[in-house]
Order: sequence, then structure tokens, then C-alpha cells
Amino acid sequence: MSDEDARRWDARHGAVDAVGPLPPDALRGRLDLLPSGGLALDVACGRGAVSRWLAERGFVVDAVDVSPVALATVAEVEGVRAVRADLDLGLPPVCAGPYDVVVCQRFRDPALYPTFVERLAPGGLLVVTVLSEVDDEPGPFRAPAGELEGAFAGLDVLLQREVDGEAHIVARAVRADPASSARAP
Repeated sequence: MSDEDARRWDARHGAVDAVGPLPPDALRGRLDLLPSGGLALDVACGRGAVSRWLAERGFVVDAVDVSPVALATVAEVEGVRAVRADLDLGLPPVCAGPYDVVVCQRFRDPALYPTFVERLAPGGLLVVTVLSEVDDEPGPFRAPAGELEGAFAGLDVLLQREVDGEAHIVARAVRADPASSARAP
């Protein structure tokens, strides 16, 4: 992402009022899927509504965004670490995980999808919402039909929905099988 993009996002975030804590869109009505706590990653967190919500539920949150203006709104929230990063360069090394929850809302970069999976703890929850071409026009920031389902096929998909220009997926990383790691006598 260029410096110009960062300035554009700073201007956009600076022009809106603070947001309260909100759950990720795909988890609304499905809060039973959320682990009881742990470490969480909020990718392209913006003004931090999801980061705040996760922190209120006992998670320690790494909130990543390119905009210092956006990150300033969550930098002082207890349990949230604001991390400035250009996601076009990937997730920063400081966000190594493993995470019990990885959330990414309305930021689409298919090149990051494998990294989301790599950073999940065994049994960790992935929650992704992107703009979609389904029931809408194609565009450079919109996922084609089936993109999320295909990208995260190796996870246990708990919810997958594509409608009205949005695609959502909630999936769980496969837990390590303790029997498979035990050595035979």
C-alpha cells in the first residue's frame, strides 16, 4: 500500500466518529462459536470496533492497520496492541500467533489467506467477511463466487454465506490429534 493510500485511510478514519465495540458481522447470532478467550488478530482493524469487542470478552488482541489515525482509536484500549503495518507486504513478524481467533472484515487480499490459516492455533476460529460479486457487480475489491470457501477448504467450515455483495466464512482450524503425535513403543 502506498503512502498515498495510508493518507487516504487516515483522512477517512479521521472524518468519522469513534465506534463502539461490535462483533464481526459473520458472528452475529453465532456467538456460541467464539472461544472463551485467548489471543486474537484483527486484520485491517480500521477504528477497532471488533478489536474492542474481542478485548471486552477477555482476548488479548493484535489490531493491525496501515492508518495511524485508525490505530490511535484502539491504542489505549486495555488488552489491545495496535500494530501499524502495510498489509500489501504481508502480516508483520510481530503478529506470529498462534491465534485463537483471526478476524478480517472488508479487507480482501487472497495472498494473505494462507497466512491467516498458518497463524491459527489448533482449534482456532477464522472469521472473514469480504465484498463479493455475488448479487452485485464485479470489481477489483470484490471476491468471485466461492473464493472464501476454496481458500479455506482445509478448515472445518462452520458457516459460509455469499449474498447481497458480501461473502462470509467462519471456520475452525483442525485440532491436533494427540494420538498422532504419540510415538509407538
